[in-house]
Amino acid sequence: MAHRESETEAERNEYMYRQTVTIDELDDHGAARGAYREVRDIIFSPQHERTEEAIGRAENRLKYLLLTDEDFRDIREIQPLVLTEDRLWNYETKFRGEEAMDDVECWVLQVRPRQILEGQRFFEGMIWVDKKEYNIVRLEGEAVPQIRTTKTENLFPRFTTIRKPMDGRHWFPVYTYADDTLEFRTGGQRIRLRIAYGNYRRFGAVSTFTPR
Repeated sequence: MAHRESETEAERNEYMYRQTVTIDELDDHGAARGAYREVRDIIFSPQHERTEEAIGRAENRLKYLLLTDEDFRDIREIQPLVLTEDRLWNYETKFRGEEAMDDVECWVLQVRPRQILEGQRFFEGMIWVDKKEYNIVRLEGEAVPQIRTTKTENLFPRFTTIRKPMDGRHWFPVYTYADDTLEFRTGGQRIRLRIAYGNYRRFGAVSTFTPR
């Protein structure tokens, strides 16, 4: 699985795509009372270096939540996690059975970090791996650690990331969503997170691919 993930990351690194992030603060009845939205194109420079380009200005109308460096790092690294060979040694895995997920027969694995040092971010949860080609089909879990000190709290929602096949072999993230209540000392705050990854197009190619 990790070998296939390394191949997938190498392939995905040849693609440009658009990432749209929406975060809603919800009240007790599920109505939005604050929101954040940003759109970025992940592109290449003329020197074929990976870079990001903001599409317009981010809209931040959040009233109660403060987005941190860890939140943005999770959006870029943890929610679309690719569990490559060089990352796998950071994790413990346990086999949890077999299950069909999104019409694909899968192995189910539980994943958690072996240890967490200060400043590190990891994924903890479940992954579904295609039995035939060893592609990750889905992840469900959270970014860890939750960060609590005597003065501050930096909490993160449980999320699901869905992948779809790109070229018949490699599965790329297409959608992340979360609907969770963050339990702060001052009270719970429900949050809804949505990340769409779309308009995949290979660098230097004219054709595009938008997963459905």
